[in-house]
Amino acid sequence: MPSLKDLKNRINSVKSTRKITKAMQMGAAAKLRRAQEAAEAARPYALRLDSVLGRLAEGANPDTAPKLMSGTGADQTHLLIVATSERGLCGGFNSSIVRLARIRINELLAQGKTVKILPVGRKGREQLRREFRDYMIDHVDLADVKRVDYPTAQTIAQDVLSRFAEAEFDVATLFFNRFKSVISQIPTAQQIIPAQFGATDEAEEAEDKASVLYEYEPEEDAILADLLPRAIATQIFTALLENAASEQGARMSAMDNATRNAGDLIDRLTLEYNRSRQAAITTELIEIIAGAEAL
Repeated sequence: MPSLKDLKNRINSVKSTRKITKAMQMGAAAKLRRAQEAAEAARPYALRLDSVLGRLAEGANPDTAPKLMSGTGADQTHLLIVATSERGLCGGFNSSIVRLARIRINELLAQGKTVKILPVGRKGREQLRREFRDYMIDHVDLADVKRVDYPTAQTIAQDVLSRFAEAEFDVATLFFNRFKSVISQIPTAQQIIPAQFGATDEAEEAEDKASVLYEYEPEEDAILADLLPRAIATQIFTALLENAASEQGARMSAMDNATRNAGDLIDRLTLEYNRSRQAAITTELIEIIAGAEAL
């Protein structure tokens, strides 16, 4: 049975932990608002760009269309871009993305495909490295990135595009968490090469609303060749923004649970401390009374 001093030290330790988790919860709540606003502000542009590219793709010549849209004609080599966070203590945020990526990797390997992994963020790299170290071709660290911006996404996109130009892969898929609410983030796998348009319900809704006919000049192929690299960078940027909001929402929820659990533990330890203290006092009183009666 622990002594009164041990119980007191443990209570103080849990109280210190509760202060930390409470501070982290408040910090995540403050960052969540900005991250959520940024993610929601980026969605209309990404959906409209997807809609425009979809209309352009319908009028493009399949024989002369850019390879980013038509692909290499094969699907043997797959590049998986797994975007996670640099920090932990955010519940199942990173694990849900890695779990979805792991399922896809195992499916591709079972089909005899060649898999290449490009982790974005330290936590995903650490989890995937345990099982798929040999499939990693590089990694992207975001430790120095204080706030998600377009140049960061553009750098990642340029790396992916250069690898595609050198025929290092046939299909590229981006894994991230789409923000829905503080307690709900949706693990998402989005194919970015070859480009797919109208893949989401929001994009289809935007396409239905845009029933106007357009004439493009220059030709669709020329416009696609210029817009497709930008679209890939935009998709990566949107995914990073969704991840940032999802991470803060998951961390806020996780730290709230940790704070409440710490409070419950403090209550239990305090009750145990009071019972032990009362037992010690009772024992001392019995010894005093027994000694007085012996005299």
